[in-house]
Amino acid sequence: MPTALARQRASLVNSEFKKTECNMKKALFPTTVLLCLSLPLCTAQAQNKEGRANFPPNPSAVSSKSSNKAKPNAVEVKDEKQDEKQAANHPSTATTDTSSDSTQPGTATTDAPVRSVNSIPFVSLGASDSLEKNSEPVKNTEPVKTPETKPEANPEIKTETTPDTETDKVSETDKTSEPKTTSETVKISETPDPSKPAPAPASIYRVGIGDVLDIQLLNSPSRESTLYTVLAGGMLDYPLAGEALNVAGLTTDEIGAQLTSKVKLYDNPKVAVTVREYASHNVIITGLVHEPGTKALRREAMPLFVILAEAQPRADAARAIIMRTGSPTQTIDLTDTTATSTLIYPNDVIRLVGAPPSAPKFFFIGGQVASPGQKDFHQGLTLTQAILASGGMTRFAGSKAKVLRQGTDGRLVTTEYNLKKIEQGKDPDPLLEAGDRIEISRGGW
Repeated sequence: MPTALARQRASLVNSEFKKTECNMKKALFPTTVLLCLSLPLCTAQAQNKEGRANFPPNPSAVSSKSSNKAKPNAVEVKDEKQDEKQAANHPSTATTDTSSDSTQPGTATTDAPVRSVNSIPFVSLGASDSLEKNSEPVKNTEPVKTPETKPEANPEIKTETTPDTETDKVSETDKTSEPKTTSETVKISETPDPSKPAPAPASIYRVGIGDVLDIQLLNSPSRESTLYTVLAGGMLDYPLAGEALNVAGLTTDEIGAQLTSKVKLYDNPKVAVTVREYASHNVIITGLVHEPGTKALRREAMPLFVILAEAQPRADAARAIIMRTGSPTQTIDLTDTTATSTLIYPNDVIRLVGAPPSAPKFFFIGGQVASPGQKDFHQGLTLTQAILASGGMTRFAGSKAKVLRQGTDGRLVTTEYNLKKIEQGKDPDPLLEAGDRIEISRGGW
């Protein structure tokens, strides 16, 4: 009798639980709420199986769910208490049989914490019913391993962390990009501007060994000497600068900037540097000049006509031969004003020479002359001069003279002249050219 009553009560409780579950599904809770409702049942089963929990029955839940039933007598209540004590004393046997009616369909196993205790009496009742249903004691079986389910990540957390991560990446990118911009700016400032051409050699002078510099400190009222010579190795010993400075190859402006940074005697020193004596850039000029010798250059390069003005060429000087180490020899015609603008660099050697000797030129004469043959020709020679240079005509000579001249095509062109008319001034005395052939005809008897 107690067993039948317990089974009836368990079936009633299960039906009530199913009704409650269906109402909750139809109400506001989604599938997640259904999962949360099933979590306490599975957790209680696991705890009863491992003997870690002994939850007392909730009288309010039992009374609310059994309101439609008849009131149990004292014997039935006593049987219920005995069943609960037996379940508490034998926790290993409290596991629900998979074939019993107390097993709830669709329940999921999980390790989530128990959120409500009101649902636990249903489990204990189901466990006791299963014990009473099975007359034989339930053997201890291996606990069913529940599959571990990884907790799902909250989508809200993802949406919150993703922007933060992106923001951190952006901030790190900004931090790393800032020094790059600074380095690029420095590189741009150090790179020379290609649009600005390099200074012309004829417009600058770079100090060398032996130059005498005039260094004036405008802040100082002292009247001491301001002349300093560039020593061997290009060193400049300026007392106010401390250590000696290497100034070889620097311009006066660059030397002034270095000295300004070295002078510590004044807060804002003003240094002016000029070249008093030029001694490091020299050229040598020889030949047809009145003042040969070494000439100093006051720039990195100077035009030839400046050097010639200082050396004073002679009247017979016609050419300038420039010899430069590592370069072929240049010959400049002094009558060409454009050529005399050629730049002269330090250590060049210039030699002035006269006009080159011209190739010998001749004319040829034959016939009735005293000395026929090949004769020297010079520019401006006329026909009558050529006859006289050949010893004059003989007594058998006539009044006709033929001049044979080679044309551009190589053929000879003959021109006949009347010597009597030329002597009388009636015809002009023709000019000869180098290579002309002259033939004096014989007169008639």
